[in-house]
Amino acid sequence: MSEDHIDAPIVKRIGYNAVDLWELSKKPDDHELLFDYPTVYLIYNRDKKGKYDVYVGETNDIKQRTRQHLIEDPKTREDWDELRISEDASMIIIGHNRFNKSLTLDIENKMMLYMSGITDVDRLNNRRENEQNKYFTDDIRDVIFSKIWRELRTVDNDLFPLERIIQDSAIFKASPFHKLTDEQNDAKNLILERVSEALIGNQTGQLILVEGEAGSGKTVLLSTIFYLMTQYSHNDEFPEFKNTRNFLLVNHDEQLKVYEDTIEKLGIRGDGEKIVSKPTTFINNHEPEDKVDVVLVDEAHLLWTQGKQSYRGKNQLRDIMARAKVTIAIFDPKQVLKTEEYLEAEQILALENHAYKQNNLIKLKNQLRINADDQTVDWIRAITDERVIKPMHKDSKGYDLRIFDDPVKMYHEIQKLNGDREKAGLSRLLATFDWPYKQKGHPDDSPYWMVNTGDLSLPWNLQLPVDESQSHLRKHLSWAEQSQTVDEVGSTYTIQGFDLNYAGVIIGPSVKYVDGKIVFDPELSENKNAVRNRTLSNGKKAQVSDELLANELNVLLTRGVNGLFIYAVDSDLNSRLHGEMMTKIRMVRNNE
Repeated sequence: MSEDHIDAPIVKRIGYNAVDLWELSKKPDDHELLFDYPTVYLIYNRDKKGKYDVYVGETNDIKQRTRQHLIEDPKTREDWDELRISEDASMIIIGHNRFNKSLTLDIENKMMLYMSGITDVDRLNNRRENEQNKYFTDDIRDVIFSKIWRELRTVDNDLFPLERIIQDSAIFKASPFHKLTDEQNDAKNLILERVSEALIGNQTGQLILVEGEAGSGKTVLLSTIFYLMTQYSHNDEFPEFKNTRNFLLVNHDEQLKVYEDTIEKLGIRGDGEKIVSKPTTFINNHEPEDKVDVVLVDEAHLLWTQGKQSYRGKNQLRDIMARAKVTIAIFDPKQVLKTEEYLEAEQILALENHAYKQNNLIKLKNQLRINADDQTVDWIRAITDERVIKPMHKDSKGYDLRIFDDPVKMYHEIQKLNGDREKAGLSRLLATFDWPYKQKGHPDDSPYWMVNTGDLSLPWNLQLPVDESQSHLRKHLSWAEQSQTVDEVGSTYTIQGFDLNYAGVIIGPSVKYVDGKIVFDPELSENKNAVRNRTLSNGKKAQVSDELLANELNVLLTRGVNGLFIYAVDSDLNSRLHGEMMTKIRMVRNNE
């Protein structure tokens, strides 16, 4: 159904008190949809720093529910008492002539999703999980929600920014309030069932391995499970989860930042324990003799398989499993990037067999990130999986795949798209790690480590001074979300685990095209973590760079949701890529 055939919502803001609600109830024009039908509502307060505390809810009786919040809830919860006594607290009530119970629950859940992606929302409350299955009006949910959101922007455009701005935030993309696909939902139910069985049976050594390629929805699945288990741990309806000790680990600075902000916003606490951390921190702070209940590991392919820095063990996953009854690991062997993360084929198979024998091996097959048809996804994957360049075609979904012969033009296109926040949005340049970079110090002849190719010369990897308007937010924003990084080039170290609307990828000189095949030259890579020798399980040292450099390129090529632009430094490679694009253009024109 078109948007024009769906009525506008009724959105009313009042002071959060019984008097304002009573006066609103006496207005005949608003009475029926707001007081006789299901509604969605928000209660919020803004502090002197401009930060919001927000509660999102839905109800069949807004009068009774408000009375409960004002009188009963403050007796047991400090946050409700703070809202009750605040003179500035507001309440927004939302009604619509299409609302039914399932739809209001779904709108409530999506409102939580959007609120979780807003930087100025410090604390977000709901404490329920309301994802709905199919229902009569589910096909118009998104249209109604967008109408509601546009109306909310007229009430408070600070609390309710443009939808695209929210959708571009990293914390939104990893939020536990996304509506899961059937595949994700089946995986979620299976995982929770297996965890429940393990806890009831006091089983240990359980490994639930969730495999899936980049963009298959692994992080959202993990985030949802972690959130649900934290809710269950305080809910008498799930006795096996009651007071469980659950932890979430990730070996990636940028992704760790997202999870830390998420649990802070949702008020998730760990009874004095750091429940979101890096693996080494968890391992050093826990002993096998005092096992925790569940550990969830995102990006488990980034776990170390040898000692490094403060970690003195030999395998982080093995050490985590020794300290947990159940370990849930999200894993993609095609995203292993460093020699200290490397696993031999036999070791990966052993890991899969361990999970399989416990009926705990789950494989996600759907591609959720790249908004392209199967042929385009296959074209992208063939570059690293098969080392070939297949014929290009016109994407049936409109995915924007382009080859550039000038990196400066690609940079300008990325700038333009990034500036169009309503139609395009978050766009960045990325590159294979083929230019020098060190975290400390700078080159003798420049204040920054630079990516130099053709006439393009840009700093990379989070070196530019942060924009003053975002300086107070830097610790909460991923690399791509920081506005100054549109004038930088990112690498796998800043972009892995995240996505962009449009990604411009500079394929550096380490990637060549020779005799009809793509080859990787470790001599031309500056990625020391990928090109140094690795000691194998048999004690011999070996070069594994061919696999790791291919994985690096795979990560970069799979970041763009709506478009991928490529410029290759190797002239033969760029010529081959450009030739395929021109052939595609001619074919499209001939068919029109």
